[in-house]
Amino acid sequence: MDILLTVINSGLFTLIQPSGLIGLVLFSSPITDPVAVFLTILAIMLVAPLLFERLRLPGIVGLILAGVIVGPNVLGLLERDSTIILLGTVGLLFLMFMAGLETSLDDLKYNADKAAIFGLATFSVPMILGTVSMLVLGYSWLASILVASCFATHTLLALPILTKLGLMRTQTVTTTLGGTLITNVLGLLVLAVVVKAHGGNLSLSFWLFLIPALAIYTFATLWGLPKLGRWFFRKFGHDESAEFIFVLATLFVVSYVAGLIEIEPIIGAFLAGIAITQIIPQLSPLMNRIQFIGNTLFVPFFLISVGMLIDPLILVKEPKSLLVAFVMIAAEVVSKFVAAWGPGKLFGFQFPSIMLMFGLSVAQAASTLAAITVAYEIKLVDQLTVNGIIAMILVTCVASPWITERWGKQMKPQGQSHISESSNTQPLAHRVLVPVANPNTEDNLLQLALILAKTAGGTLLPLHVLSDKTGPVLPEGKILQNQLLAAAETVAHAAVTNVERIGRVDDAIDRGITRTAAERDASLIICGWKGYSTTRENFFGSVIDNVIRRSHVPVLIARFGQPLNNTRRVLLATTDRELQSETFKQTLALAETIGVELKATLQLVIVITHSGSLQLRPESVGLSAGSSIQQVRGNFIKNVSRLLRQDDLLILTVSTHSSYLLRMPTLGMEPEAIARTHPDTSILVVYFPN
Repeated sequence: MDILLTVINSGLFTLIQPSGLIGLVLFSSPITDPVAVFLTILAIMLVAPLLFERLRLPGIVGLILAGVIVGPNVLGLLERDSTIILLGTVGLLFLMFMAGLETSLDDLKYNADKAAIFGLATFSVPMILGTVSMLVLGYSWLASILVASCFATHTLLALPILTKLGLMRTQTVTTTLGGTLITNVLGLLVLAVVVKAHGGNLSLSFWLFLIPALAIYTFATLWGLPKLGRWFFRKFGHDESAEFIFVLATLFVVSYVAGLIEIEPIIGAFLAGIAITQIIPQLSPLMNRIQFIGNTLFVPFFLISVGMLIDPLILVKEPKSLLVAFVMIAAEVVSKFVAAWGPGKLFGFQFPSIMLMFGLSVAQAASTLAAITVAYEIKLVDQLTVNGIIAMILVTCVASPWITERWGKQMKPQGQSHISESSNTQPLAHRVLVPVANPNTEDNLLQLALILAKTAGGTLLPLHVLSDKTGPVLPEGKILQNQLLAAAETVAHAAVTNVERIGRVDDAIDRGITRTAAERDASLIICGWKGYSTTRENFFGSVIDNVIRRSHVPVLIARFGQPLNNTRRVLLATTDRELQSETFKQTLALAETIGVELKATLQLVIVITHSGSLQLRPESVGLSAGSSIQQVRGNFIKNVSRLLRQDDLLILTVSTHSSYLLRMPTLGMEPEAIARTHPDTSILVVYFPN
């Protein structure tokens, strides 16, 4: 008896089993039902990356190949219709946006000369070799230049490996990161010019319009967007959904304006990422949401749509495609190696460092896919070229992580995040206890705690204490406690950080905090501070005073005048007498970590208390090369106050003393005096118990 099983009623395929014989018959029409289309794509997003990662291949490879299989050139399950094109375009912009998020202007500042040399080399060598190679294959000048620009750009696919190896702050990596910004911007500009030339619009008027328009546009994006973002976060930073929508809006507005001035929107998306990354901490929940949505939804749509462009039958129909793919791969790999070897030798880098630069810069993905997609849509290149580019992407995406890990293991970690580097500061953020009391004021405290805990791979311990000193705890109090702890737990999960929520009833808030710290093995306590003490608190002791006096672990006391995201400079102020103390070294490590994660500059201010002067280099006090040190003489409070700006995060230290008997704040007079005169400046006071 014949059995007919229709698997997908709109026509995916029909399985026929006549007399025990199984056959597969493809329908001529693709899936058209919106639910079935979306379900198919989701299935690809789930299965393809998992399968290829099991084979130790990048998930990006699986998504592209899956697009090939389900696309119109193989099974014909999906057609590249307007919906796929729309979602693919959104994914393309998001891909370039996230590439911009990984690019830091500070990397150019710290190693500007080396980054510029490497950036120009890794752009010009592939451009020259790639153009010549494609001309030899019979490509036109415009097509050859555009394909060569794909060789010049690269995607930092292997960055997660460097994070695990502790090499992110090495000179080799920062030089490569700075060079990435230069070569990607130049490559995208070449794309814009070639597209115009192909359309016959490359006239004098184009240049007279493009150069000033691009200069104004770039300045407005890189300078104006961070200012607008800081204002928005200051006004509406408590609304997480508003923050996310603001980021998406900036991406598409900047991309749309790019089209208005006649350059490719992907250039706008890339610049928007560079601008917005300045105000979003790398380990913040907002950054995690952006990357999560992009990597799991939008970008996979684009990768699948790119795969649907590929016609594997060309390999059979036109054997020349194998030659094109081979030439592209050889030209790209050779040119990127030469571009890394030459500057590396000039800089005096060892061979493992040169190979690390090569491994990072050889991977092709984001910019390359963006450029070749645009070129194919305007019919500047054909499917044969797209196939060759995809083959190059597959090879380099496999080679880049292997080369980076292989040679990165031979380099010594240096200059990485001190939270994970120092044996003294590793326990500091291992288990971070942060009391939460008001959901409208604890956002910055939680974000600071999350940054430190996640950097060290530690655990966040949100705590809420109810006092039963005046009577039994009311049910309303327990409900509020659960709400506050649930909100803190949600924020921690959004940042992918381990969290243990703690609700406690105690006879006093301060005792509840210190007892919990002892019972839960906390390594650090972070408390909020209003910035001053009343006369009654000076006499009897405030909650902060009592926590400091009873705590056996370090305590960070924070007063936030601005959202933590708006921090542009971390100012660590100390005296010359404290430079050699162990607490200063730990405080400096903490300040550097906060500065790196907030993408803020770090400046050390030393107040000289004795006659004579100090001749200090950044390395002598444990700072990375290029950090700023300023020496002043005179009154500590006046000198520090004079240097403060609204968007600073001031870090001070405090030690135990007999303030209880002197009826002075346990924090000392300096933090309170500065806090009173600068109500809009954020202050972090660090206490280490004796």
